[in-house]
Amino acid sequence: MPEQGPPPTTPDGRYVVIKGRRWRVTDPSLPSDVAALLRRHLMSARRAVRSAMSEGDQAAERAARDRVHTAKTALGERGTPWWEQDDDERRRRWEEGLTQLDAES
Repeated sequence: MPEQGPPPTTPDGRYVVIKGRRWRVTDPSLPSDVAALLRRHLMSARRAVRSAMSEGDQAAERAARDRVHTAKTALGERGTPWWEQDDDERRRRWEEGLTQLDAES
């Protein structure tokens, strides 16, 4: 199987392009340890969505989907675009998201 590299990005570096669709990239100003922690929360929440769906637990699915949204927002992939925020707003976004996700774990 051929080795795949990272997906292509738009010239401005704000989006990756996957199967012709643009997806916002993670805020590049995030410290690498914070980004890694937020990605762990994101993946845990995605696993919880899958588990809740297989069990037919709508309340657990809603809670897990909310955690996915919180993680993606903290990463800068949802909500106000990170390139429209100043440094303080960007820091506040990921700090608040991380605080909320840590409290829910």
